[in-house]
Amino acid sequence: MDRREIAALLAYIGRLDPRTIRTDHAEARDQIAQWHELLEEVPLATPHGWDACVVARRHIRLSAYQILPADIARPWESYKRDRLHRHTDPTPAADPDDQAAWTAELVGTRRAVATGTAQPVQYRQLAGSRVNPRLEARLEQVGSCIPPEARAALAPFRRARAAREAALAQGQPDALSVRCDWCQAPADEPCRRRRIGPDGFARGSAVRDEPHPCRKDLAATQQGQQTAMA
Repeated sequence: MDRREIAALLAYIGRLDPRTIRTDHAEARDQIAQWHELLEEVPLATPHGWDACVVARRHIRLSAYQILPADIARPWESYKRDRLHRHTDPTPAADPDDQAAWTAELVGTRRAVATGTAQPVQYRQLAGSRVNPRLEARLEQVGSCIPPEARAALAPFRRARAAREAALAQGQPDALSVRCDWCQAPADEPCRRRRIGPDGFARGSAVRDEPHPCRKDLAATQQGQQTAMA
């Protein structure tokens, strides 16, 4: 708060608690200087829930003691701490290779949240917030969050996914988009080799690199039906 805002706050407090009123000009000037020194970093109000006048009115209503600058500063620190605890640091839109810009965006976002000029960003799974439009545009430009070199290096370790991506690249139906009637694998899960023991119970369920033929046929049938309807 600047000196004019401090003077306005003290005038409001004086209407609720006459004990804070200073009739002498020198005393009033010293009071404003003292409160400004202690509350210079505390805003008078923010767009998201903070209002020093509300805090002062609550103190006067609940406490028999004369209000002090600390009775405004302590709730402000609690307000900032609570907002930062609910903030989850969304991924900056800056280039990750530019460490200075990446750090500056993180710090700027945290400062905006702490000072009440921006709302805390929570996890999208819990709050349903949208992805930063700049990140969406960057992802559309790149095409994938995994570089092609990394995808090729990971292919031997996730053969089922690599086979699915290769089939889609060749224009074949996505077999993993449907449930497998043979091994009962749900959609988006790879098929499994079911070994049945002499007692009739399954003894193993190793992951298959390729979907079962019946699953491929079912995916092709559904794709043909959707094409015909379109």
